[in-house]
Amino acid sequence: MLPAERRKRILEEVRHSGGLDVVSLSERYQVSKSTIRRDLNLLDAQGMLQRVRGGTIDVDARTFAQIAPKSADDKQLIGQTAAELVNDGDIVLIDIGTTTAAAAEALYGRRVTVLTASLAVIDILRNSPDTELVVLGGVVRNTYLSMVGSLTEQAMDQLRADIAFLGTSGVSPDLTVLDSTGTEVPIKKSILRNSTSAYLLASPDKFPGSGILKICPVTDFDGVITTATGPIINSIKSTGTQVIHP
Repeated sequence: MLPAERRKRILEEVRHSGGLDVVSLSERYQVSKSTIRRDLNLLDAQGMLQRVRGGTIDVDARTFAQIAPKSADDKQLIGQTAAELVNDGDIVLIDIGTTTAAAAEALYGRRVTVLTASLAVIDILRNSPDTELVVLGGVVRNTYLSMVGSLTEQAMDQLRADIAFLGTSGVSPDLTVLDSTGTEVPIKKSILRNSTSAYLLASPDKFPGSGILKICPVTDFDGVITTATGPIINSIKSTGTQVIHP
């Protein structure tokens, strides 16, 4: 097994189990403990997970409140720009995440229908006049103020949206949109399937950001809304995919 594939499987296991130790991983993948430690150190350095003495902690231990202040001004601009694409009366599907929550803030008071599995978006819009809020079910993930799982995916497959705003853990140099949590990947794919148009909302730290789980090529989106510049943004533009700067 190639090291990259092994690290991907390790990360997936951590996402589902909540934590694994070096010895069990070494036995499972039939490599030395030092090799596993190197794998975990690399994943930790990339922000994929957090290590503790004797084991690992899923990166989901970082809470929504801890992540939200990062690039807050950029997220606000991105959210405002996203909201400008929404017409009155639209059905808007808003993904979980701190940047997409900024789009919800910019939609406060608008005459739209919002579909979401984000507890943060629900909290932002629950008292919004003229806004109809549709809450998608699922398993509550308290740390990231979201609902995930097969129930959420099934709910999204039964609905249709005029426009969707999705978040990401990162966009790789080969222009693959990535996530870091296995339960979120099928949900994001469902959002893309069931939306007339879909935009990726991403702050500058998402290029390349983190994540090793593939969602789709960036070209599957109608556009990318970001304040970022640089080689990856230039590559996105070269594909003909719209890049919208605030």
